[in-house]
Amino acid sequence: MRKENTAKVIGVKIENNSKIYLYLLPNDNAATSVVRGQKVIVETPRGVEIATVMTTPREPKQDQQDLKPIIRFATPEDLKRDEENRQKEQKAAIICKEKIQKHNLDMKLVRTEYTFDNNKLLFYFTAEGRVDFRELVKDLASVFRTRIELRQIGVRDECRMRSGIGVCGRELCCSTFLQDFVSVSIKMAKDQALPLNPLKISGVCGRLMCCLKNEQETYEYLNSRLPSISDVVLTPEGYKGEVKSVSVLRGLVQVIVLADKDTKEVREYPVDQLKFNHTKKKRDRKNEDQDAEIKKLEEIEKMERKTLYEDRKD
Repeated sequence: MRKENTAKVIGVKIENNSKIYLYLLPNDNAATSVVRGQKVIVETPRGVEIATVMTTPREPKQDQQDLKPIIRFATPEDLKRDEENRQKEQKAAIICKEKIQKHNLDMKLVRTEYTFDNNKLLFYFTAEGRVDFRELVKDLASVFRTRIELRQIGVRDECRMRSGIGVCGRELCCSTFLQDFVSVSIKMAKDQALPLNPLKISGVCGRLMCCLKNEQETYEYLNSRLPSISDVVLTPEGYKGEVKSVSVLRGLVQVIVLADKDTKEVREYPVDQLKFNHTKKKRDRKNEDQDAEIKKLEEIEKMERKTLYEDRKD
């Protein structure tokens, strides 16, 4: 009788990386007792690493049959070695900063990482342009006697590695659950009726906040059901009025109506009680008139990115 494959799939997170990777569990009794937070040893494109289990075991899907299996569950010796690596990384960072100053390179070291097997030492850095670090690599290789790799990263990656607290008071999304960076634009802030000031809608990294993207789809749907400011609408009383303002989340519209001969009033209505043209042509024309404003704000944002970077050199 053919034995059924009982291999399970788990999701693991490698140190300093919020992305979750899938691996197969071995077909043994130990696999049934795996829990979240447990440490395992896995093989990654950059070498053997220690990882943390983030999901409970589950049946593999059809396209998950060729996943790599975990190497083993981490032993006390593995955990001790990982702690020793963390201490070695701190010493390596100090030496690397000294070498950067020695070679007079315009770069900022962000993080130093040893692979679990010590076969590779990685240095992550930020710089405004390209950096010729060939001599630096040779110098570091002669000190550490292992494979050296320098990787240039952006300021968003820097914030992901360093972590921090956002304006919302919570730990940064990029260092907790956000697996990939998405494109964010000032237009998203405009659609969400946020102040078009790059300083107020930017995150710790100096870029536009990633959470703008999270709510964009909802705001696009809600805005499609609302009239634009200055649109002409028909009220339940039969008045024709001009839209003064809209509350996107509450679905309310303030309308200027001519109640008497020369008396104008501002009245508020739920959008479902108003009649108006839902076509986007008029709204598109208004957006075209604001293109210059958005472009100007984007230029301001670029300038502030540069200033923020210059101010944060340490």
